[in-house]
Amino acid sequence: MLLDLGDLRVRSWRKNDLDALVCHANNPKIASNLRDQFPHPYTRSAGATYLAEVRSAEIETSFAVEYGNEAVGGIGFKLGTDIARLSAEMGYWLGEPYWDRGLMTRAVLATSEWAFENYKLTRIVAMAFSHNVGSMRVLEKAGFEREGILRRSAIKNGVILDQVLYAKVR
Repeated sequence: MLLDLGDLRVRSWRKNDLDALVCHANNPKIASNLRDQFPHPYTRSAGATYLAEVRSAEIETSFAVEYGNEAVGGIGFKLGTDIARLSAEMGYWLGEPYWDRGLMTRAVLATSEWAFENYKLTRIVAMAFSHNVGSMRVLEKAGFEREGILRRSAIKNGVILDQVLYAKVR
């Protein structure tokens, strides 16, 4: 997969992305806003395992966000099954040096549009912890609508948190 957005690209992960992946993902500020499956510290071993898994997946659902010819973040989907088979959940992260530049908004907008077409979806959802104002702004600018608050629905680092549910529909 390749979405060329000029100075920004969303593309398939490559084996040689390992150094950049570990460099940008190994940040407690990033890990603190993601699910526990995103490790911290983010080791070379974790990165190599992740790249091997996503590169061998039958259906590609996880992509690199590239800026300046380097993978600086990730974006992906968990496809729904059974009665939710026309839906997917989107998640994303971006290396801290690239925050507040509008890069992830552009990536989320382009990748969600790509996903509607390529996965034949009618709905994409995304959730942000209620304190993650930056992620909520990304979703709103990318055309997602706030649908509600999932009160006390997550636990992260021993703290029970609310999540804000966003969706984009076709």
